[in-house]
Amino acid sequence: MKQVYLAFGSNLGSPLENIRKALGALPDAGVEVRRVSSFYRTEPVELIRQPWFVNCVAEAATDLMPLQLLKAVQRVERALGRRRVIDKGPRTIDIDILLYENVVVQSNTLKIPHEGLSHRRFVLVPLSELDRNLRHPVTRRTVLEMLGESPDHSQVIRMDLESEAALKGQPERAANA
Repeated sequence: MKQVYLAFGSNLGSPLENIRKALGALPDAGVEVRRVSSFYRTEPVELIRQPWFVNCVAEAATDLMPLQLLKAVQRVERALGRRRVIDKGPRTIDIDILLYENVVVQSNTLKIPHEGLSHRRFVLVPLSELDRNLRHPVTRRTVLEMLGESPDHSQVIRMDLESEAALKGQPERAANA
């Protein structure tokens, strides 16, 4: 089985529940979830006029090849109501393939490592929780190095059980906005 890292994000409906459902659907899609980071409340970074996100990263294993994995996670997204209406816009669920072993894929439909991996705090912070010494297969920089060099200064706030309970089922609003 190949080791992969997947990023999860949601800012519509019940984001925590959306991510939990996506994690729960992965085994039927051929992806064994091994570890999951904490959940984080994160401010939008590119299209900023939208609700804050909940994000996490999962370490997983699969026998699927990269394009098969992409199709599998897209099926999970569609099953959970993902509609691609506005680029970088609000979504019920988003699952990105960050890393697939040390494989590099550059095609029209898939790029591994994920293009935003090296500069997005909402990915690097939870990924560093799982393995801060994991290396980018192209730049060879560790997750910790990428996090320290990232130009992204957006807020990434680790959630505790109390904030998870408060958010569950509540409409999403931007914190501190």
